[in-house]
Amino acid sequence: MGLAAGANLNPERTYPSMFEPIHGSAPDIAGKGIANPLASIWSAAQMLEFLGLSKWADALIKAIETTVRGSILTTDMGGNATSAEVGDAVCQALLAASGK
Repeated sequence: MGLAAGANLNPERTYPSMFEPIHGSAPDIAGKGIANPLASIWSAAQMLEFLGLSKWADALIKAIETTVRGSILTTDMGGNATSAEVGDAVCQALLAASGK
């Protein structure tokens, strides 16, 4: 469930659409720093795509792909990193891809 992103879309765009990880807020592990943030980040990429910001959506997906190929992973993916460390790894992948 750590990688499952989801969206409830209003294709007519008359009402808001909602983007979230399938697992929701994971209240059973909230505040422990062990939740996998990648589904939330992927949901953000879905929102960017829906909003017509494909370049940014693609960059975010590539950053996720770079991160999962590395060693900074949460325990559900065989690593020992915290949620924040995985989020930081995605940010670093975005920065590296932008040349900064």
